[in-house]
Amino acid sequence: MRPRFEELDYRPTELGDLSLRRRTILSLDNLEVHEIILGDAYLMSSLFTEVEQALATLGLAAARAKLPEGEKLDVVVGGLGLGYTARTVLEADDVGSLRVVDYLQPVIEWHEQGLVPLGPGLVADPRCRFVHGDFFALALAPESSGQGFDPDEPGKPFHAILLDIDHSPDKLLHERHGDFYAPEGLRKLAAKLHPGGVFALWSDDPPESGFLKALAEVFATCKSHVVSFYNPLQERDSASTVYVAKKEG
Repeated sequence: MRPRFEELDYRPTELGDLSLRRRTILSLDNLEVHEIILGDAYLMSSLFTEVEQALATLGLAAARAKLPEGEKLDVVVGGLGLGYTARTVLEADDVGSLRVVDYLQPVIEWHEQGLVPLGPGLVADPRCRFVHGDFFALALAPESSGQGFDPDEPGKPFHAILLDIDHSPDKLLHERHGDFYAPEGLRKLAAKLHPGGVFALWSDDPPESGFLKALAEVFATCKSHVVSFYNPLQERDSASTVYVAKKEG
């Protein structure tokens, strides 16, 4: 029998101490849960994945609208975590390529080494590639810099860019991310999308009018979707937000 709690890996990082944990929740029929902790904050738990999956489902649904018949979607996911957004993207037959950008090399290694349940499947899918890099720096980089979400094709445009890194546009893992959420930063991101392309964002907070206003300055349409899910530990429903913004085209 596995122990009730294991720390599978621990690394100090620039953003704080990073650990991967696996524990068994006896009150939930011995459910095995994986967790990523950064400093004192939970980055992700496999107990709650509905919103991460909704980020992919809602983002791709908007991106494939009016997509020419037979054309495949090229997708970027910012933030690998435990891989639930990436896996949901790859479950779509019309996805041709996926680039998953993560700043934390240990998180990529956990997937490559099979320390997290979804890792082997992501690694085995030829459409999927992990990119070790700073999503925000790449998003804000000018075209002339030669940087992009795909290292082999820095100027490559994408049909959908799905972001799940910060807790919300107001609650950042690092202050340097702040410029991204302003209209000027969002315009630089939009330049990396195909006409009609989609930017979607996970947020742990309710919809924020200020961020919706910033999105509306840049994108042709933008919506906020409140996604509810049951929290068995608290025995009540919880909710997060998925923003979906579509570029004109």
